[in-house]
Formats: sequence, structure tokens, C-alpha cells
Amino acid sequence: MSYKSNSIVVDSFAWIEYLSGKSEKVAKIIENGELHTSIFSIVEIASRLERAEYARIEEAISNISNMSKIEGFDYTAALTIGKLHAKMRKKIPDFGVGDCFILELAERLGAKILTGDKHFKGLKNVIFIE
Repeated sequence: MSYKSNSIVVDSFAWIEYLSGKSEKVAKIIENGELHTSIFSIVEIASRLERAEYARIEEAISNISNMSKIEGFDYTAALTIGKLHAKMRKKIPDFGVGDCFILELAERLGAKILTGDKHFKGLKNVIFIE
């Protein structure tokens, strides 16, 4: 798989960092990349913001969708993600199915992953936020 140098899959961890203004590194990458976000990440972000009683959830999600192409999944992707999840759980016992949505999307698009999720640390084609 050849990787597009500017194509980035932004996971929920990175979007939360961006929305909170905590990381200049994340802001620079997000504001200069060709961004893609999994629909699964949108669910995670909305849940996290709701639990934090964030007042402008719809505005935050709208901003993400204006800055990033929101990517869904079909039957074939679902099968791939399920198999990938089983494989990853053998290596990392608590690797989540949501993380596999991110891996599959990045692979399909030939993109890198922007994240600070510990499950991705050390994986190839990951821009890891410390």
C-alpha cells in the first residue's frame, strides 16, 4: 500500500485534543492535512462531549464534518473489521473494535492515523500524540 503524504485519518482522541485546544502539534496537522474521520469516531466524540456536559455538541460535530470527510462502512468493510479485530486482540488483548474501524479506514485510504490512543503506539503509519 502506498501512503498519501497528506492524507490523515483523525481518531476521536485527536479530535478531542483539537477541540480542547490542548495541542499545537495536533492543530497544525489537522489544519494542514487532507482529513478523514470514521463515522464511529463521530459517535465516540458525541458520547464523550455529552458525558462532559459540553453545551455545543452539534456545533463541534458540524465543525469536524466541515474540516474532514466523514467516512462510513459497508458490508465488506464490516467483515474486514471483524477479522482485523480478532487478529489485533491476539496481539493486544484490550484492542477495541472501534480502533479497528480506524485501522481499516486508514488502510483503505492509504492514510496515516493521527491519535494518542495507547493501542496505536508503535503501529506503522501512526502519528502518535504524546
